[in-house]
Amino acid sequence: MPKGQPSAQRVYDTTKEQILSGDLSGGTLLSEVEVARRLQVSRTPAREAFVRLEAEGLLSLLPRRGAVVVPLAVSEVLEVLEVREALEVSAVRRLARRPDRDVLLASAKAELEEQAGHAAMLDLPAFSVSDQRFHRAIVDAAGNALASRFYAAIGDRQRLMTVGAVGADLQRLNDRLAEHRALLSHVEKGDSDGFSAALRRHFESTHQVLMFS
Repeated sequence: MPKGQPSAQRVYDTTKEQILSGDLSGGTLLSEVEVARRLQVSRTPAREAFVRLEAEGLLSLLPRRGAVVVPLAVSEVLEVLEVREALEVSAVRRLARRPDRDVLLASAKAELEEQAGHAAMLDLPAFSVSDQRFHRAIVDAAGNALASRFYAAIGDRQRLMTVGAVGADLQRLNDRLAEHRALLSHVEKGDSDGFSAALRRHFESTHQVLMFS
């Protein structure tokens, strides 16, 4: 952790990463006293960090007991996927009209290479970060600043969903990587309809849910 980092920020960063990486699963009870002791801070910064995490929907504070990690509800998963589909398909349609899309997709291509390394090492937390960056890179490449801000706002939920979907079956990371390569191929060809269909299959395969009836 950075030297001189404020205690509350240190607790916030550490606890948030533990939640997003799956180290702290939904329903886990956290004690301010225990967290403060482990990170060698007082209870006040621990409490401040917990309040921030509650505001982000990651923790639910319990009077005199600490906090509990909020599990993702199925309804929330479906809502996130619905928003993602709308933003990503719209971005690919916009990119299909850009003759320079190959250049604009440089970041997405770089993330695929990162993912290949993480999949080989069976590193789910790192893969989940790159997964979010890959999909966001496609949205960012389209050049719609408002869409990019909306997409960034669901980044934490996206990571949680990826970690939860893969779970202990880390070999599934290679399946996700193959699906990402297929998605990028559609974007490179300007095939927005093919991308839309592949994205739907990707969501259903990854999260084992049907977005719409």
